[in-house]
Amino acid sequence: MTTRRSIFLRIFIILAIYFGATYFGGIWGWRLFYPVRIFVTFLHEFGHAFGALITGGAVEYIRIDPNAGGVTSSLGGNRPVIIMGGYLGSALFGNLLFYIGATKPRLVKPVLSLVIFTMLVSGFIWYKSLFTTLVLCAFAAFLFFIEFKTKYGRDVLMFLGLASVIYILQDTTSGPSSDLLAFEREMGFFSNQTWMVIWFILALAILAWNVKMLLGIKDETPPTTAKGLK
Repeated sequence: MTTRRSIFLRIFIILAIYFGATYFGGIWGWRLFYPVRIFVTFLHEFGHAFGALITGGAVEYIRIDPNAGGVTSSLGGNRPVIIMGGYLGSALFGNLLFYIGATKPRLVKPVLSLVIFTMLVSGFIWYKSLFTTLVLCAFAAFLFFIEFKTKYGRDVLMFLGLASVIYILQDTTSGPSSDLLAFEREMGFFSNQTWMVIWFILALAILAWNVKMLLGIKDETPPTTAKGLK
C-alpha cells in the first residue's frame, strides 16, 4: 500500500473510532475516551509549563483532576505566553504527535520516550497531587508497553495526536474559558470571546497546515528492474 493511502486509511479509522465512540458510544464511549481527555489535559497543562520555561519562568506544579480539569502554577516568565500556551500549545503538540506518527516512523520511539519523560517529570518533579502522579505514571507505563512490546507505536501516536486536536477544537467554548478571561485581563485589546475566536482560528490553521503537509506526501512506487535486450 502506498504511503499516502496508508496514512489516510489510518486517519479514517481514527476518525471513525473517535466520532463513533463520542456520539454513539454512550457510557462506554465516555469511558473509552476518558484517558484521551486526561491526555489532552496533560498537553494543556504542559503547554502552560512550557510557556513558562521558554520565557524564563519556573514551574511550581502541575495538577490534573479526576474530572479531567487541571491547574498549572508558575513563577515569572511572560504571562500572555504562559496563558495561551495551554490551548495553542496543546493544539501544536497534538498536531506534532499526529504528524510524526503519520510521516516519521523512525521518530516514533524517541518521541514516545520524550512524552513518557515529560509525564514522569510532571508527576514527580512538579508534584501537586497523588492522583496526578498515579495517572501520569499509568499513562507512561502504557506508552512504555506500546513502545517496546508492540508494533503499534505509530498508530497510538497518530491516534493520541489527532484525537487530542479534535477534542481541543470541540472544547474551545468551554475548555479554555478561565485562560481566556485571564488573557483578556493581561492583554486588554479584545474581549475573551474575541480571543476565543482568534485562538480557534490559529488552532484550526495549525491543523490545516498539518493536513496540507500530509497531502503533499508523494506516493511510493515499487522499484522497477530494467531488462536488457537479448
